[in-house]
Amino acid sequence: MAHIYIYSPSGAVRDKVAFKRGVARLKKLGHEVELDADALSSHTRFAGDDATRLAAIHRAADSGADVALISRGGYGLTRLLPSIQYKKVAKAIAKGTQFVGLSDFTAFQNALLAKTGAVTWAGPALGEDFGAEQPDDIMEACFDDMVSGQGEGAGWHFSTACAAANIKRRPGVWAHDAVLWGGNLTMLASLLGTPYFPQIKNGVLFLEDVGEHPYRIERMLTQLLHAGVLAQQKVVVLGQFSNYKLTPHDKGFKLQSVVDWLRTQIKAPVLTDLPFGHVSTKLCLPVGQKIDLVVENRDVLLLWAHNDH
Repeated sequence: MAHIYIYSPSGAVRDKVAFKRGVARLKKLGHEVELDADALSSHTRFAGDDATRLAAIHRAADSGADVALISRGGYGLTRLLPSIQYKKVAKAIAKGTQFVGLSDFTAFQNALLAKTGAVTWAGPALGEDFGAEQPDDIMEACFDDMVSGQGEGAGWHFSTACAAANIKRRPGVWAHDAVLWGGNLTMLASLLGTPYFPQIKNGVLFLEDVGEHPYRIERMLTQLLHAGVLAQQKVVVLGQFSNYKLTPHDKGFKLQSVVDWLRTQIKAPVLTDLPFGHVSTKLCLPVGQKIDLVVENRDVLLLWAHNDH
């Protein structure tokens, strides 16, 4: 059983039913759930004003919980980045608190990584995941592995198209002792050129997004490309890009078009199909952790067990 602290550093919780369902689900799984005093606060679109949400982050760091889990993403963390006490958060992590989330949380994760090198987890949110009417089994199993400290890595099976694109590359270790980093593409691109963008060389960069048309995804990838970020990575891994609509104007331009184009722009392999993003099935990924990326046939393995957390 883990002590899980729920707080809201970004958007206001509008779906109270999903919130309560998520809390009940975590308790049913045997966890002790503590709610931050302002977890359900609301100020325009945010979960409280900036000072309120900033205080919630610091309370999460002071909670002594095993896991600090966001209620939801949305928008708001980039406003707080100059004021976050990064050393306090890093100290909490060193003492055993795992900070977990996705989406807008990407800004916090990468800023913390840039400032302190501390490891956080790209993973579920309370409402979106545990508050679903039927929470995903794989998501829960990965979360359990993370909480228990038993997780040794993660893996997935990539598509025939991805295999064909990387056919010249031999199976085996494609990245050794490489920092795993990234998250939501929009949030990452918004940090470029700021002190909150990690300077990672020879890393494994993973990306996902939601509600962004493929041309916008390509535009953000182009920004990372022109800034020299993509050329410095060992491997680029694309997760799930969900909830967008193509239009008649596209004339065949689609997400695969973006992936194909990206592969012509960088020497690093581009892998697809990572089960992570704004989808029900998602892995827990240690952002900032050194990993090995191993490819066997059409299976990709991310291994971090050989490293100390």
